[in-house]
Amino acid sequence: MYVLGIETSTKTGGAAVVSETGLIAEYTLNVEATHSERLMAAVDRVLADAGLAVSGLDGFAVSVGPGSFTGLRIGLSAVKGLALATGKPVAAVPTLRALAWNLPYSAYPVCPLLDARKNEVYAALYRYEGDVLVQELPESAITLSELAGRIPGNVVFTGEAALLYRAAIRKLFGERALFAPLSAMVPSAASVAEIGMAMIKNGGQADADSLTPLYIRRPEAEVAWEKRAKSPSIS
Repeated sequence: MYVLGIETSTKTGGAAVVSETGLIAEYTLNVEATHSERLMAAVDRVLADAGLAVSGLDGFAVSVGPGSFTGLRIGLSAVKGLALATGKPVAAVPTLRALAWNLPYSAYPVCPLLDARKNEVYAALYRYEGDVLVQELPESAITLSELAGRIPGNVVFTGEAALLYRAAIRKLFGERALFAPLSAMVPSAASVAEIGMAMIKNGGQADADSLTPLYIRRPEAEVAWEKRAKSPSIS
């Protein structure tokens, strides 16, 4: 079974192919370039290096957020097109879950963080029961001080906001705050593909037509448009 995973929820993006025997190919890039410029080139590269055609894949997995509104739309559009063209199943993988997947068998709860701006982070909390990743707090947009009140004991932070707000986290959590290695702090298309493969095998695939981003917070452009629409016009 071969599954193509796509990750575009943050600046770090890429594509990966996994099988039931392990990772076949992965391409990850953390640069200031839009995903629309590099995503399909990354897909072409990993498929070529893996010696596979799109028709040889058994399914697709895509990171659905939270994260960059634009990046998520690009990744979801690409996977929708591939799934509809091939008729292969697709799995919608939460971004924070994929980040926690980078730290298997952690002895402490894992808290992935992405920057939500407005002095908030996108956060969730997971713990490992053997090789099973259990979610303890749902995805939410939250301040770090509110988050500190919800998590007792030691916790491992990962994700781009764990780096961005490291000093503030240290101040709030003190010695309870542990940080993942830098290599595990970035989203991984391989993690998305691996989680997605398990979802597809267990019947957890999504309908390609109805794939939508897990925004948590509405896009600013949508909020601004709604405010303008409700404002009385001045003649």
